Amino acid sequence: MERDTGQMTENAMVDLAKENSPTPDDFLQKHVERTPHGHFVKGQSGNPAGRAAGCRNKATRIAEALLDGDVEALTRKAVSLALDGDPSAMRLCFDRIIAPRRARPVQLALPPITEPADITAAMAAVTAAVAEGAITPAEGAEVGMLVETSLRALEASDFDRRLKALETAHAAVS
Repeated sequence: MERDTGQMTENAMVDLAKENSPTPDDFLQKHVERTPHGHFVKGQSGNPAGRAAGCRNKATRIAEALLDGDVEALTRKAVSLALDGDPSAMRLCFDRIIAPRRARPVQLALPPITEPADITAAMAAVTAAVAEGAITPAEGAEVGMLVETSLRALEASDFDRRLKALETAHAAVS
């Protein structure tokens, strides 16, 4: 049986008798390891080639092509409707034109953290700011994580300093 290798269009019918399936040829397919029972090996994808990065859905590409020339007119119409008081158009404008605010800068006076003992005062300042309502509890938790990261950095630096001192002392004795 001869294989039809002619060009196929997107609307081409697959004729299994002629084996003109739009799937890649065997040399292009990536085969994966399987167990003796035919199952995929644990931790290995059944489709290692997968969809190409950045590849968009066909419907998305068609919608983009249809709207490509009319984006400006559609935007003006949505803004016009929003200005006339249409609640759906207003929501669309605020949701799409103005990005949602995810985080705001936190203005908080923390004492300098130069040694592990300074962490207590810093966390007390964070707790007081949350209690006063100056920052939200979520913001306080994020600032607390930054203080904790500072503590870990100080501890790592202190450990490195002490280890070097021990190595120097050991080298002097040897």
